[in-house]
Amino acid sequence: MLIFEKSRPGRGCSMLPKCDVEEIMLPQADQRQKALHLPEIAEGDLSRHYSELARKSHGVNDGFYPLGSCTMKYNPKINEAAAALPGFTEIHPLQPEHTVQGCLEVLHKAEKYLCAITGMDRMVFQPAAGAHGEFTGLLLIRAYHESRGDTRRTKILVPDSAHGTNPASAVMAGYKMVSVPSDEDGCVDLEKLKEAADEETAGIMLTNPNTLGIFEKHILEITEVIHGCGGLCYYDGANLNAVMGTVRPGDMGFDVVHLNLHKTFSTPHGGGGPGSGPVGCKELLAEFLPSVLVEQGDHYYMKKPEHSIGEMKSFYGNFLVVVRALSYLMTLGKEGIPEASRNAVLNANYMMHGLKDIFPAAYGKSCMHEFVVSLSELKKKTGISALDIAKGLLDNGIHPPTMYFPLIVDEALMVEPTETESRETLDEALEVFHSLYRQALEDPDSLHQAPVTTPVTRLDEVEAARHPVLRWHFEE
Repeated sequence: MLIFEKSRPGRGCSMLPKCDVEEIMLPQADQRQKALHLPEIAEGDLSRHYSELARKSHGVNDGFYPLGSCTMKYNPKINEAAAALPGFTEIHPLQPEHTVQGCLEVLHKAEKYLCAITGMDRMVFQPAAGAHGEFTGLLLIRAYHESRGDTRRTKILVPDSAHGTNPASAVMAGYKMVSVPSDEDGCVDLEKLKEAADEETAGIMLTNPNTLGIFEKHILEITEVIHGCGGLCYYDGANLNAVMGTVRPGDMGFDVVHLNLHKTFSTPHGGGGPGSGPVGCKELLAEFLPSVLVEQGDHYYMKKPEHSIGEMKSFYGNFLVVVRALSYLMTLGKEGIPEASRNAVLNANYMMHGLKDIFPAAYGKSCMHEFVVSLSELKKKTGISALDIAKGLLDNGIHPPTMYFPLIVDEALMVEPTETESRETLDEALEVFHSLYRQALEDPDSLHQAPVTTPVTRLDEVEAARHPVLRWHFEE
């Protein structure tokens, strides 16, 4: 039931005394002609309503959440405590620098640590999320080429296994996107890449490990090919779980990178945000970075890069997300960061091995932090699709993996168990997958109906897409 359906005239939850300040009304022309449609509801009923909504959702504290490429993992509560400190929450971005030295130190330390992890020289925290960081990185590449008068570079190379935002970001930045196919191993086809790389190439966008969970074995050759034709290399670091503290994008030959602090570095995805997609780069691109960099002298101070591309967001980004990430980094330290990566890779391989008898991996016999299985044979045999299995997981208290991505895998499920899950949880999940497989063989019709235990059951997705109900309509 929507909160508007619970509304009753005359009810409310305000216990404040009548205002003793004189009311100053806007001119009549600027006033609303109709009253706001706010629900009238008692405070107790309001509290119960939102608690009920919380119980109907599924988060990492409710059960296993193996959402491929999204790193839905446990977020240590100490990070929340750090971000809630009054010195961080009760500031304003327009305060004088000398009054926010602690906040500037956070940004400076976070930049230092993340540059060490990525192999970059400078990093800025203004972008608000991953795709925002992608766009920023591509604008840096554009600014670099334009500063050299090299206006012939009009295309960005993108592997066919790339995240869907990569080609979108390339087009938004004014480039033509050129897709590079994968080879039989699920890696970039090196020969096809060489054919596509020419004097019109501005750069390449690449994820490594890629979305198939495979480390690009020819990564040094790939970046050499791009640099050889005068292009730059962009690293999609949305999910760094497999390599942080072990392999650095900068050492692979990448010139610019974005990170998702709200994934790898332990910050909740609450309500779709806030997020943080900081962009790091080698020194040759640093002069083009947006917003400001924090420098250290006798004190911390902000400095705008000489040829900055401008502002990507108001002020300095979602600062409290950076606080959470820094807390995570300082808690784990240089020993804990690579250990987290090793655990992520171990857990993914454990699950991949445990599923190989029913859902074989689309590529390879091992993986990094995630893996992709194909259910195409199961669908041919039983009519049960990847969607049906995903819905069946919901009835067992497990959030579905990413479905039907990457597009080069038929009936794909992308699984990322993350580093924070125990062996017991993984074993329970494997048993659920096997039970759903048996159900697909023995009673496929029942799986077509799943989920049946959730607040919202199987939707008519075509109808929902064509005729969505997006708002409550009030009676006049």
